[in-house]
Amino acid sequence: MVPISVFDAHCDTISRCWALEEGLADNTGEVSLERTVGFARYCQMFALWTAEGYSGWSAYQQLLKCFQEQMEQNPGCVIQCRTAAEAEQANRQGRAAAFLTVEGAELLDCDPDRLPQAARDGVVAINLTWNHANALSGAHADQPERGLSEIGRRFVEKMEELRILVDVSHLSEAGFWDVAEIASRPFIASHSNAKSVWNHTRNLTNEQITAIIGNQGVIGLNFYEGFVGGSRDLDMVRAHLDRILELGGARNVALGGDWDGCDLIADLPAIDSLPRLYEYLLLHGYDEAVVQDLFYNNLMRVVR
Repeated sequence: MVPISVFDAHCDTISRCWALEEGLADNTGEVSLERTVGFARYCQMFALWTAEGYSGWSAYQQLLKCFQEQMEQNPGCVIQCRTAAEAEQANRQGRAAAFLTVEGAELLDCDPDRLPQAARDGVVAINLTWNHANALSGAHADQPERGLSEIGRRFVEKMEELRILVDVSHLSEAGFWDVAEIASRPFIASHSNAKSVWNHTRNLTNEQITAIIGNQGVIGLNFYEGFVGGSRDLDMVRAHLDRILELGGARNVALGGDWDGCDLIADLPAIDSLPRLYEYLLLHGYDEAVVQDLFYNNLMRVVR
């Protein structure tokens, strides 16, 4: 099989490296530079995340330092990128493109005044919440009836001003619709599936998927077994993909594996198993251009 190109929207590998004092080049997790050497091109959104109780600006700075140290230690293999042009140049040089994201605005103290520094650090996307409600909004499983607060609206407006992507994965549905109402730029759900396929609070309704498509945003397919549901295999991943495609999302669906953050389905145990999914989709009659868009092109579009 010809080497595939991969652009994935979510992994917790940096947080894992920070907690376990491992490196990005080779580690015991699901994403490492060693695991991706067989890809033709590789781009990855690396999330900074900590559990509730360990968040805040100090934690952000520690995680950022870990990310920066991994870039410095592997300059021939990976480089931090902020735009598609930078990523494409890195890929032409045979290097991975690392995009920095933040999962849970608690790491920025939910403070719009922290956003300019985050932008200077190269943060390209931010999840407004993780699993817990915060000052910006309710979350999918905590105060789900709460939408964006006044400070939440200011936070989103400041993100858009700074060209930081708003990430609605983990957000309450009420918060989602507030984002959809005020967004002037594409927004993303970096690692969420279709709720009509598997009914979980972290998955998106057909209406939410349609709104992201209409906004020219992107939805990253999540491989966590709890969000895939059912038989928890490639057939179920395909069912989520098909639902998004049926709703018109051929240019709006990407990979959002949730690597190093959860229990993945057995068919996709680590990032180097992605060629298995690529081949599976071709064997089931998907046009290769659609598969290539899913694996690389669609996410590249929103970071331009």
